[in-house]
Amino acid sequence: MARYSTYRDLEVWKKAVHLAKMIYEATENFPARELYGISGQLRRSAVSVASNIAEGQARDGKKEFIYFLKIALGSLAELETQLIIAKEIGFLTENKLENLIELIYEVAKMTKGLTTHIVSKK
Repeated sequence: MARYSTYRDLEVWKKAVHLAKMIYEATENFPARELYGISGQLRRSAVSVASNIAEGQARDGKKEFIYFLKIALGSLAELETQLIIAKEIGFLTENKLENLIELIYEVAKMTKGLTTHIVSKK
């Protein structure tokens, strides 16, 4: 398995941090009553993606890294679902939803690529 100095060297982690930032910005104008509702849940899901990539890499084991990358993929699916709900209840525009989902798909593709890379290494 390729060794990285730190999870901070991983492009997928950087992109996941960017995704979390975009989610925070997108939820900034959600109603205050949603701070502990969908706004909070979106933020937790987005933070979970980058956090699981970091935790998996820091565990320093191939199987553990793959396990945490799979958790990150689950968080991405959760995040996409929550964004669709936020759009359905009028908190996001269609354009904003599409832009965020495109970013989610990019992070998912990178996460799957990293998983494949790790699996293929002896």
